[in-house]
Amino acid sequence: MNTAPVHRRRLLAALLASGLPSLATGQGTAPNPPKLRVVASFSILADMLREVGGAAVDVTALVGPNADAHVFEPSPADVQRVAKAGLVVVNGLGFEGWIERLIRSSGYRGNVVVATVGIEPRQLDGVADPHAWQSLALAQRYIENLRAGLAAARPAQAALFNAQAADYQRRVSALHQSVLRRLAAVPVGDRRVVTSHDAFGYFAAAYGIEFKAPQGWSTASQASAADVARIVRQLKDQRVRALFVENISDPRLLERIANEAGARVGDTLYSDALSPPGTAGDTYLRMFEHNAAALLLALGAKPP
Repeated sequence: MNTAPVHRRRLLAALLASGLPSLATGQGTAPNPPKLRVVASFSILADMLREVGGAAVDVTALVGPNADAHVFEPSPADVQRVAKAGLVVVNGLGFEGWIERLIRSSGYRGNVVVATVGIEPRQLDGVADPHAWQSLALAQRYIENLRAGLAAARPAQAALFNAQAADYQRRVSALHQSVLRRLAAVPVGDRRVVTSHDAFGYFAAAYGIEFKAPQGWSTASQASAADVARIVRQLKDQRVRALFVENISDPRLLERIANEAGARVGDTLYSDALSPPGTAGDTYLRMFEHNAAALLLALGAKPP
């Protein structure tokens, strides 16, 4: 007895039940789910999300390249973006003082992932420093929180997010080790830098560089005459090797300080935002590498 037709029917039934493609019918698996629409509070978080989420996510940043989240004012279009989001991701630690009001206005009821959960922040007078992404070691906590948030939103794609997060973690760790090795050639006493506002405290703690700034943790605060005078004295009295303007800051304040101190303003640093696509700091890793290279060069370290 020829049992081949029976076997073919059974195979076809198994293929249909499993959802695997069938050459006999031309039917295949269910189509890929639509991309998860993610709204990130600012450009650095958005880039991290694209690395972890890959092709499974469609990410929008509320505060874009070269823009200052400290003084951001949401527009009606931003309200609509949040209202239509499948997931909202924020830095936390008080960085986005406007985010809770924006979420309430939008009517969004979904999950809000806070990227800094589990990070012990720097504190000054009881206020947290929100710039934790300026340490690559702490960025690894960001990546883990983003991975977990995406996996919770799309459990069926968790394996994809896990693999992409693991690859991203490896690249972040490799850059961290590279910066440490290159900085080892710079004497500790020479590691002094002036920036526009105090956004590099976590970088300082991670890599042993002393940063001075006329403005505090938020650019919304104004540098006083006493702050400027203090920085000028430090430049004159100490061996400060470099002054840097940030991409989100008005350069005139640092230029004034440099003129009064007889110092030179160096390359631009990226602090709270990426640069536009196709430029030096258009991803988180490129931003960090640019900053590290500019600082190390100004401090006398040899290029890698």
